[in-house]
Amino acid sequence: MKYIHPKDQIITIIDRIYKRGMTTTSGGNISILDDDGNIWVTPSAIDKGSLRASDIICVKKDETIEGRHKPSSEFPFHKGIYEARPDIKSVIHAHPPALVSFSIVRQIPNTNVISQAKNICGPIGYATYELPGSDALGDVIADEFKKDFNAVIMENHGTVVGGSDLTDAFQRFETLEFCASTLIYGSQIGTPKYLSDSQIEAFQNSIPDMMPENEEVEHSSSELAKRTEICTIVKRSCEQGLMISSYGTVSMRLEGSNDFIITPTNIDRWSLSIEDIVQIKSGKREKGKVPSRSTWIHEEIYKNNPKVNSIIMTQSPYLMAFGVTGEQINVRTIPESWIFLQDIPSTSYGSHFKTEKESVLVNNSHTTQIIENDSVLVVGDQLLQTFDYLEVAEFSAKSLVMGASLGNMVPINEEQIADLREKFLS
Repeated sequence: MKYIHPKDQIITIIDRIYKRGMTTTSGGNISILDDDGNIWVTPSAIDKGSLRASDIICVKKDETIEGRHKPSSEFPFHKGIYEARPDIKSVIHAHPPALVSFSIVRQIPNTNVISQAKNICGPIGYATYELPGSDALGDVIADEFKKDFNAVIMENHGTVVGGSDLTDAFQRFETLEFCASTLIYGSQIGTPKYLSDSQIEAFQNSIPDMMPENEEVEHSSSELAKRTEICTIVKRSCEQGLMISSYGTVSMRLEGSNDFIITPTNIDRWSLSIEDIVQIKSGKREKGKVPSRSTWIHEEIYKNNPKVNSIIMTQSPYLMAFGVTGEQINVRTIPESWIFLQDIPSTSYGSHFKTEKESVLVNNSHTTQIIENDSVLVVGDQLLQTFDYLEVAEFSAKSLVMGASLGNMVPINEEQIADLREKFLS
């Protein structure tokens, strides 16, 4: 969003937050500190579901106010954060349900549950309760940011995060809420297991070296259509909470080969464009682009599974509840779930960067697999089919998590499975 006006940046992000159910009509606020020292901020008491660029307020460096509304009542702590941390250029505050759950039991979510969450969010601060909109609240929050925290749980209130720009802040905000949700859902079915710092470091060091570049790259009309399809599915995944802005990889095989196209690394998934997609041909990457760090496993799956033509790797909260607890997910819930998925095996953390050809991830006999404390891997023929498998798997996981509070699951029995197998799979 580097070349987009601060007003439009704020509208884009508040729209995402509201539609994803991470704030209410009246709750939450966003600000951007521009290069001139002016702060652009959401207004007070204006519907977050219909906010327009003309509603955004500018508080000038000399403290004069431009705009037709009052600045957010929480503006003082936004200003306090910028004064405490000159490296922070954007702030998001809201009351997303999972993080509020942590704030009201006065706990901090442990982001070591998923290495990517730890890397994006960093250590989390904790600000004691003070009256909303007060200078005292601004002081306790600013004090936490002075300790180099970029995300802070606000006691009995919500959360506030900062970033080098608004995209950075949103990725941290969204990732932290995802992490909190996963921990809560995981606690309903088992006990979350955490990674040590040394495990996370070893995992990072195991990532394969960058592929060499292809000097000459051609794009067929078929490939361009696939690029559009990937962007559509990625955006849809983000809107439905099946993917977050900081994590999610989608690839499609190119016709008649083991070559493929894949999403890049370090690009906001919500705003992915066809120009961002990376072509992988003969083991080389498209010149000037950096593909997903999981490119190796996609390459090996395509080589070893001729019927697989599309792959999705993502983090969706209910499936990852099983991924962080090690609990087995039983998809004998409803006929559709078993027909589409049958079984969802788990594999150990870090296995998708190991190079053993016998890996269950490479020799793929399942539509869906869970990589513990990392992600969910889904394969299929057409990309829409693969996305459908992901949706069904997440819905099944959600039903299991929700059902856990009602009693023990009663799965479809063997006789019923035999009938399903004969009718749909024979």
